[in-house]
Amino acid sequence: MKLEHEEKDGIVCVRVEGRLDADSAAQAETALKGLLKEGKTRLVFDLGQMDYISSAGLRVILMTVKELQNKKGKVVLSALTPYVREIFDVSNFSSIIPITDTVEAGFLKV
Repeated sequence: MKLEHEEKDGIVCVRVEGRLDADSAAQAETALKGLLKEGKTRLVFDLGQMDYISSAGLRVILMTVKELQNKKGKVVLSALTPYVREIFDVSNFSSIIPITDTVEAGFLKV
């Protein structure tokens, strides 16, 4: 997994590439907690290059969403591949986390 982020107009775009699974969840959690500690409250996840997400990866994203909700922040998922979108739909996460087709739309929704 490769995780990168950049900030634009107070919104942080978090790009996740590859697999977010048990092997990489701790790395992702550390990076995301670092952003939250910096006071970042608006995140757009660019998942266009994510190949796979496991329950451990879902837990990391849900943890981020819940923490930001407590801080009156917001998370939007964007550009999901069909397989990753199916995982979010089956797990019912797509009913609690906003999802957009493009990163640009995510910036408008967050």
